[in-house]
Amino acid sequence: MKIKAILHASVIVSDVSRSLQFYRDVLGLRIDEARPDLGYPGAWLWINDRQQVHLLQLPNVDPVSNRPAHGGRDRHTAFAVDDIAGLCQKLDSGGIPYTLSKSGRKALFCRDPDGNAWEFIVTSGDPTH
Repeated sequence: MKIKAILHASVIVSDVSRSLQFYRDVLGLRIDEARPDLGYPGAWLWINDRQQVHLLQLPNVDPVSNRPAHGGRDRHTAFAVDDIAGLCQKLDSGGIPYTLSKSGRKALFCRDPDGNAWEFIVTSGDPTH
């Protein structure tokens, strides 16, 4: 048995519409219209043709206050990106704060409207190989 890929990451959100302003409008992820009715609001968003972020509008049992200011010191998921400067412009335009990676890599961390931390790392080529 060999793990081949991460197919999706799920995050709990308090308001799908508000979260879509971040994931769809700022990050540019596309909605997967094939999401079935699961009995609660949510959205599936395509990162590429194989991977997704799932938004789950459910009660959040995790604390959202007193989280580290720098997302690298908190649980987070990382995206591969090809342009950190372009991402900074989008985040600045959306009024979304971010911090640069403390490791010296071309990377930054930010949080969605519900405090979920995301890392964005500049990579070249296909990072899944």
